Amino acid sequence: MIDVTIENFETEVVAASMQTPVLVDFWATWCGPCKTLVPTLEKLEVEYAGRFTLAKVDVDANQQIAGMFGIRSVPTCILMIGGRPVDGFMGAQTEGQVRDFLDKHLPSEGELQAEAEVDEAQQMLEAGDTQAALGKLADALAADPTNDDARFDYVRLLIATGGYEEAASLMMEPLKRIPQVLRFEALNQWLQCMVFVQQDERGNWPVEQFDAAIAQNKRDFDTRFAKARILAAEGQWTASMDELLEIIMRDKDWNGQAARKLYVGILELLTPPKPKKQDAVPGKTAGGIELVGKGGAEQDEATALVNSYRRRLSMALN
Repeated sequence: MIDVTIENFETEVVAASMQTPVLVDFWATWCGPCKTLVPTLEKLEVEYAGRFTLAKVDVDANQQIAGMFGIRSVPTCILMIGGRPVDGFMGAQTEGQVRDFLDKHLPSEGELQAEAEVDEAQQMLEAGDTQAALGKLADALAADPTNDDARFDYVRLLIATGGYEEAASLMMEPLKRIPQVLRFEALNQWLQCMVFVQQDERGNWPVEQFDAAIAQNKRDFDTRFAKARILAAEGQWTASMDELLEIIMRDKDWNGQAARKLYVGILELLTPPKPKKQDAVPGKTAGGIELVGKGGAEQDEATALVNSYRRRLSMALN
């Protein structure tokens, strides 16, 4: 529990809620219902073990904060997530009512564990320990099977390390969803490229052999598509999309729009991930100070590349 004043409000409530939800309890010393509610809130903060932080604001001593939230009666509780109020309630509540309110908005223990496992996996990948990262991602998905971020990261790493069968199994459920989950369809497109290299005799062709065949017949789309698949399997993303564009410009509906589907899949794989909630304003601190660094520059470069190839696709389709 934290006692909040105007001096620490920005740090302890707004900035802190970027990392962990903050439940702000507006109360007053003369308020009887406030005295009834406080023990319940304190008990749940301990029980929820870090899933939220309780912050108390004495409205008489901090009228400026109360005015910012338009507080007209106490007790009033406001839940802050990502630096913004998302919900609240007024008046004394039973423990069950407060619990229902919190459970509607807070991540479960499994979700928190999964997020922690994913973060550790990223650190292990950066340290070069791929097998340990795979283990952490498997743990994350086990802790929270509904966590699509963990599933996506795990499947992507499985494909990159040759775990094709397990990757295909883990994608079965999301690929059946309606509407289609684009990022899993993108992973499936990439997986099919990897499997093609293993199973098709052209998987061992040098680029020159493809080019010679295409030179004889520029509408040999099957050979062009095979070349594009191999380039994608090798991580030569732009070269693959260049080849796919040649098909799309000549026959955008060829083979059930196979070229367009793979092209879109590659764009999705190249698109930089969205910032996490605590980084809701990319490249800025909570106070709005611009941050310029290698990571931001790399993301800008990747975004520019994706946008460029999106425009090329749009021109080819129109």
